[in-house]
Amino acid sequence: MAPLAEKISSWLNMGARVVLVCRTEQQAGRLGEILRNYGVEAHRMAASWSEVPSGSGLFICLGRLSEGFSWPQANLFVVSEDELFGPKRSLARAKSVEGGIDWTTFSQLKTGDLVVHQDHGIGRFGGLVKMEIEQKVNDFVIIEYMGNDRLYIPADRISILQSYIGADEREPKLDQLGGRSWDVAKEKAKKSIREIAKQLVELYALRKYRQGYAFSHPDHVYREFEAGFEHEETRDQIKAIEDVLDDMASERPMDRLICGDVGFGKTEVAIRAAFKTVMDGKQVALLVPTTVLAEQHFSTFSKRMKDYPVRVAVLSRFKSRAEQQEIVAGVRSGKFDILIGTHRILQKDVGFKDLGLLIIDEEQRFGVKQKEAIKRFRALVDVLALTATPIPRTLHLSLLGIRDLSLIETPPEDRLPIQTILCPYDEGTVREAIESEIQRGGQVFFVHNRVQTIEAMTRKLAELVPRSIFAFAHGQMNERDLEETMIRFLAREVDVLVCTTIIESGLDIPSVNTIIINEVDRLGLAQVYQLRGRVGRADESAYAYLLLSPDAELTRQAEKRLKALMDFTHLGAGIQLAMHDLKIRGGGNILGYSQAGHITAIGYELYLKLIEQSVAELKGEEWQEEINPEINVNIHAHLPTGYIKDTDVRLNLYRRLSSLKEETDLAEMGEEMKDRFGPAPQEVANLLKVMSLRLLLKRMRIQRVDVSPEGLTVTFSPDTQVKPEKLVALVKRDPKKYRFLSERKLKVRLSPRPAVEALADAKAILQGFQ
Repeated sequence: MAPLAEKISSWLNMGARVVLVCRTEQQAGRLGEILRNYGVEAHRMAASWSEVPSGSGLFICLGRLSEGFSWPQANLFVVSEDELFGPKRSLARAKSVEGGIDWTTFSQLKTGDLVVHQDHGIGRFGGLVKMEIEQKVNDFVIIEYMGNDRLYIPADRISILQSYIGADEREPKLDQLGGRSWDVAKEKAKKSIREIAKQLVELYALRKYRQGYAFSHPDHVYREFEAGFEHEETRDQIKAIEDVLDDMASERPMDRLICGDVGFGKTEVAIRAAFKTVMDGKQVALLVPTTVLAEQHFSTFSKRMKDYPVRVAVLSRFKSRAEQQEIVAGVRSGKFDILIGTHRILQKDVGFKDLGLLIIDEEQRFGVKQKEAIKRFRALVDVLALTATPIPRTLHLSLLGIRDLSLIETPPEDRLPIQTILCPYDEGTVREAIESEIQRGGQVFFVHNRVQTIEAMTRKLAELVPRSIFAFAHGQMNERDLEETMIRFLAREVDVLVCTTIIESGLDIPSVNTIIINEVDRLGLAQVYQLRGRVGRADESAYAYLLLSPDAELTRQAEKRLKALMDFTHLGAGIQLAMHDLKIRGGGNILGYSQAGHITAIGYELYLKLIEQSVAELKGEEWQEEINPEINVNIHAHLPTGYIKDTDVRLNLYRRLSSLKEETDLAEMGEEMKDRFGPAPQEVANLLKVMSLRLLLKRMRIQRVDVSPEGLTVTFSPDTQVKPEKLVALVKRDPKKYRFLSERKLKVRLSPRPAVEALADAKAILQGFQ
């Protein structure tokens, strides 16, 4: 950048007009900051060429220009962003849905599913039914309990239910309406949860009050480095990077999890954090689960930092004993800034001169001993974890605020969903899949996760497709042989790599766009999802063939896993898949405590909620149970079948409506329904008015409102936001209109009017209580 700054200064001294063209405001801002550090000041930033002034000076203009030009006669010099920082790849696709993890996304109910009602316990969802009560027609949700007892819940209050997720495959007994078993189960769970909450709070306190190293804020060197990224960052990527830099600048040690689907740019977030660490004079350790991935990361980090005085080393079993000793000595002396390696870097002989950052790629892949060693690091340095499919326990801690979480949900512009085909093993299908990929100039992964028979499978495939070149790779091979095989495959000297799940994590080979996974029924859900993510890195259509074993007798669990894989083929499905995996295999352990019995007894979502409540109370924070107000008004307020025929769609809309938090969200849903189904009939308009009143009641913490043509009765919760003195003043001022029926119940008299008008009056009166 320094030579360019000198050139710009010389043009400006000649009285020239110099225009620097950047694609995005963010890159333009970076450029302005970088130039200021070289003593060059841009006059202004123009939104388009037409806004660039005609006089002399330096201007930054937004636009898309692949190559600049000079026009000496007009004293004009134009420089493009690609000439400044190197060419970039296409922009990211705009994100369709804002926000983070929403539990309801993973809790779509189907008839027969088990559900949890916080007050009545575990029941079975019986579907949606239309009922007429006191001459008004509305939709109700049926919950079936022990002894064929039924509970009818107004559909617009469906958020009071949670989908039941247990800790194992065993199905729990249904609770009895009005029985004691549910209260007993909740009390037992609360008592046990209190112990876990203490552990969580201690962890939280340790993080919050422990003094760490505060890294400096980004300077012009960092800005030049980030401007050299060959892609344009996605919105989520920018947010994740900002989160990490903020954490690093804080005196509190960082413990952040970056969750993003395969190929969504997590590595660049880690690279920026590593660069900042090294520029502040500290070292970085990058821990990865496999030797092959360590080598890939070494190549990526080295290439990205080649123009800067950053020394990167890789420590793995590909290195000889002498090479390993030399690297370990270099790390201890400070010769190397970044050390990348497998669990080898956690061994006692590896020490750092001044470690500032530990990056962990796919932490859930490490064993218990490695995790204990990682805990020691957490007490000393900033920790950044990367994952594509977070294990549920990791997700719990993030959701509970014990770890910080950044989500990268935006796919790159040119990424396409992977076409997934599930079928029994068939030689014709395998041959066609391999030949099709090779004909279009690509390569193939064939995953065969049995070391004993992998050579025989390679020979069999070579006979099946004789014109292709095959090689095999697995973790038990000699280090040099494995390294040589991978180098040949990367150099495209091999068409098909027959391998074990050694390729599962992080490998980025854009030329591989077909993967065939043999005996897929023997692998775990997250494992297959990760394997499938090894393809689809280029702008080509990618294919994943999931082949069932010839003798496959699928258990109910296996069927659910494979169905989930077929359902979650869209980009960014990793986090949803992790939650689905939780549903299938249950909650497991939290912080090492076996809690399966309690999770089975009360369901996973309520269990998590009770932990959150207990943590908040132990931290001295006020906990407010979310209330679900009841509104009784004699109007038809529902989604008619004539307006929305599909029961599942109606149920989903009720769920969304009952979970809304803001009036603006309700207005948007009203517009969405109008766009999808046409102008709303009166019943839907009434429903939206009821939901609007419910949002107000939630904010004011009012439990129930009964609206009649003559007036309304308001039942306040014990911790209502309405000030008692305000209500007392109203009663004193107009006792004919306002009257207390009890300590928490107020009667408001109105002149007779239609129920819809009375509903509007009720909202206006309640707003006056604020």
